Amino acid sequence: MKGGGHAAGGGLSRWERALERWQDRLFSRGRHREHAELLDALHYECDDHAVVCSESRVVVPNAYEVELDAGVHEELVRRGRGDVGESLTDDLFRYGERKGYEWAGPLTVRVVPSACPPGEPYRVTGRPMPHVRADAFPEGD
Repeated sequence: MKGGGHAAGGGLSRWERALERWQDRLFSRGRHREHAELLDALHYECDDHAVVCSESRVVVPNAYEVELDAGVHEELVRRGRGDVGESLTDDLFRYGERKGYEWAGPLTVRVVPSACPPGEPYRVTGRPMPHVRADAFPEGD
């Protein structure tokens, strides 16, 4: 095939498919590192707001909000990764179990787009909110 265009039938050439796979792997690797850093930030937010009530009872916030750079959030949605909040909630729940934490109410992590400053790909906040659902977060808080 001359000119590096599309193969017959309008499909991608073998080179274009290989380039696309390489970009997907690169994107995935970069996101994996950012995901690990995000989990660390979520764990830190949980630990940082732990309240020791007794030797056997440590209460932590149950409502977390993860603000992602608007471009990153849009990319996750575009790639069909709208379940990120659920995945983060599951991870945080397991983390809390390992630490022996008690949640201040039902645990939820909500992921929203944000206009984070350059160099700050995400922001994590947590607070105790009894009987909270992901869609119950106050707007503009």
